[in-house]
Amino acid sequence: MFLFRVKSLQQRLIFFLLLPVICLLVVVGFLGFIYARQVMLNEWREGAIAKLQWAAHNMDMRLGKPIEWIEMFHKTGGGRAEYALQNWILGQLRELEGVTKVHLQWLGQRPERRTMRMGSEMHLHMDTQRMMQFHRGRITEVTPPTYDTQAGHETVSLVSILKDESGKEVGNLEVAVRFEYLMEDIIKLGWWQSDMACLIDDSGIFLAHTEWMMNERGKLGETNDPLELAVLKAMRENPNGTVRGPGHPPDKVAGFYRMEQAPWTIVIFAPGRKILAPIVRFRFYYALGGILCIVVIILLIRFVGGKAVSAVKEISRAAGNVARGDYGDPLPQKSQDEIGQLIGSFNAMVQGLKERDFISNTFGRYVDHEIARELMRQPEATRLGGEKRQVAILISDIRGFTPLSESLSPEAIISILNRYFSHMIEVIRHHKGIIVDFFGDGVLVFFDPLDGPIEPTVHRAIRCAIEMQDAMGAFNEEMRKEGLPELEMGIGLNAGQVVVGNIGSETRAKYGIVGSAVNLTQRIQGEAAGGEVVISDSIYRYSHEHLKIKESLHVQLKGVQERITLYQIEGFRDASLIG
Repeated sequence: MFLFRVKSLQQRLIFFLLLPVICLLVVVGFLGFIYARQVMLNEWREGAIAKLQWAAHNMDMRLGKPIEWIEMFHKTGGGRAEYALQNWILGQLRELEGVTKVHLQWLGQRPERRTMRMGSEMHLHMDTQRMMQFHRGRITEVTPPTYDTQAGHETVSLVSILKDESGKEVGNLEVAVRFEYLMEDIIKLGWWQSDMACLIDDSGIFLAHTEWMMNERGKLGETNDPLELAVLKAMRENPNGTVRGPGHPPDKVAGFYRMEQAPWTIVIFAPGRKILAPIVRFRFYYALGGILCIVVIILLIRFVGGKAVSAVKEISRAAGNVARGDYGDPLPQKSQDEIGQLIGSFNAMVQGLKERDFISNTFGRYVDHEIARELMRQPEATRLGGEKRQVAILISDIRGFTPLSESLSPEAIISILNRYFSHMIEVIRHHKGIIVDFFGDGVLVFFDPLDGPIEPTVHRAIRCAIEMQDAMGAFNEEMRKEGLPELEMGIGLNAGQVVVGNIGSETRAKYGIVGSAVNLTQRIQGEAAGGEVVISDSIYRYSHEHLKIKESLHVQLKGVQERITLYQIEGFRDASLIG
């Protein structure tokens, strides 16, 4: 009974359909995806580590055999060893599978040269006296694979340093092993051929790899691949592990395992989609099931909220009429639920639009309608704030009007100003100027290029200034007919960067400009006598090829540190630029 007493449309949709289903789909899908992804990545990690461990163990076993004999040779230096024992150990080293060379060299004494033929290779034996004169030895280096020109294949060398009791180096022992022999068991593994794998040293240099694309590369991470760099970092912290690349699922994942007998690491790479293919398919089917659920929900909403849909359609139709300028009568409000509140809000919005249009028609009639529509398409025109732009600025002022106004009645002053501004506003609108403000008998106008170049806008501002001076003739003719004194106007023009946008508060704002360029224009206007148009150097640079210059002025303006050059203009040289 409680469910049928719920009258709120929003509550019906939430409790009956949307909230339970959406929450269930999102929670189950998210948790299921995370769990399944983690399980699959863990399975791959365990399998990859097992593969790498097996491969590293095989290489360690093959490399461990010569290492055992080398360490046995080291132990003969602790006491008075027999030459025969040392020679026998060297002979055993030469007989090991994969060993291509055993080379013992003593320092500081020329050895007795005797040779012994082992297979197809000649080996050098040193004199018996020096053979026994070392105290201890240790393997200091396992070299990277290098090509042996005599043997005709790559070899890895195990280098031992032999020292006397004082710690001085007295000789070294080098045992070369075929690299192909060390890699033999790994090459037989199926994954080594099917997956992207490589053998690298501690600095990331490739010792062996399976990808032909790596033939031109010498080091892991040299291409700044994020996954390869992450593998190198992880190698410095742990002897083995796995690393995931970027993406969900990751583009690639990698596993690595460090050998014990040599400073080498085996690395394997696998595509993430291959590993997570089942979960990717699950995600697709789950999304398909979610879409079906949404379709069912939509059908249920249409069934349960039939009246609400009808009301929304009525509001939509009325909104279309408002967009065309037909406000019509208020919509009837038949209920007190959310739909009823929406209709009430819509009626209040329409009433607000009517009031806004009234304000626009009253206070916004000084801007050309075409310019107003262009401004409304600008993002900053509909919100407080603005952006920096290059514009042309015009400020005009009637010369000697203040003392004249003291001799006239208030009615006569307002009548003169209204006639004066009616002439000026018409010219400004014709040239698409934007009137920012009237201050006494002066007016501030700017010309906005919007998204276009500034030069045509500057030409438009100059034409406007010239026509404003021409319009003073018709205005003064009216003044003479009524026995009123004639007036003269000075105009200053400047171009510069200002902040263009809505200035004010949320309750009261105007579209205008602010910046130092406005102040400079005011100073320039002050240098213009009656009937003159004075421009700044920035205006001159944009239009000097087309202007007739009557006089140039070098003046010191208030608030400006250095003297600047201004120009008094007569008009355009080219008649096509006039009008």
